Amino acid sequence: MTFQIENVDWQSGKDRLAQLREQVFVFEWQLPRDAEFDKNDFDAAHVLVYNEQLTPIATGRLTKGGEIGRIAVRREYRNSDVYQSLFGALLNIAKQQKLKTVRVNCELQSVAYHQSLGFKPSGPAFMEAGIPRQRMACPLKRFAQPDVTQMH
Repeated sequence: MTFQIENVDWQSGKDRLAQLREQVFVFEWQLPRDAEFDKNDFDAAHVLVYNEQLTPIATGRLTKGGEIGRIAVRREYRNSDVYQSLFGALLNIAKQQKLKTVRVNCELQSVAYHQSLGFKPSGPAFMEAGIPRQRMACPLKRFAQPDVTQMH
């Protein structure tokens, strides 16, 4: 399956980003809306992944400090191809920004997956919005150049 990737800033993509994140985090996962949106949205780099019908199916962001987060994927598209496309696009942005290390706060059940990508646990597990999570970090040089199609 081929996905289209669009890099957006908060101002130009706010409506599409917020709609997808609300669908996943607020309505599906029942997280408080005020915990989902924060000041980092304004200066983070955001990515939208589209299906073949050009419907947004996934999003994520990369903060100025190198943290990958707010990964929201529509339920019917939660597979490794979508996550690889999304992570690949975010890692391309990190490389363009010349970041040395990227970080992610993942759910405990996805620690092994992130380790397979080259991430290592950093500090103890913690709770965020009622979900047990683990901070992980990875030197950016460990990632190969992903094969993703960019939208212009």
